[in-house]
Amino acid sequence: MTTPTKPDMLSEAQRALEQRAQTYREKALKMYPWICGRCGREFGGKKLRDLTVHHKDHNHDHNPPDGSNWELLCIYCHDNEHDRDSVADAYGALKPQGKQETIATSNPFAALGAMLKDNK
Repeated sequence: MTTPTKPDMLSEAQRALEQRAQTYREKALKMYPWICGRCGREFGGKKLRDLTVHHKDHNHDHNPPDGSNWELLCIYCHDNEHDRDSVADAYGALKPQGKQETIATSNPFAALGAMLKDNK
């Protein structure tokens, strides 16, 4: 018996991922209208390939039969959604653990009303 090579393992993993995606993608396309949930663009024909299934909780293994974890997004909105999460994660990593965020306690407009009355 031969051990699979790395390219074989990668292509097999890619094939399995595509097969899994096909099942929930087909279900989502039957459940929901072919409209991007963010920008509202309509899709059909050859352009339907640009409509993707986004997992709301970002867990690709969580595929309830009612589709409650899915939304259809165009490829641009889907990329934007994941980019926003990446940026939020990066900023979240910069915060020291266990430390509360400081809330602004000053009000720069506190004396504005008095200043406006003085100018009249």
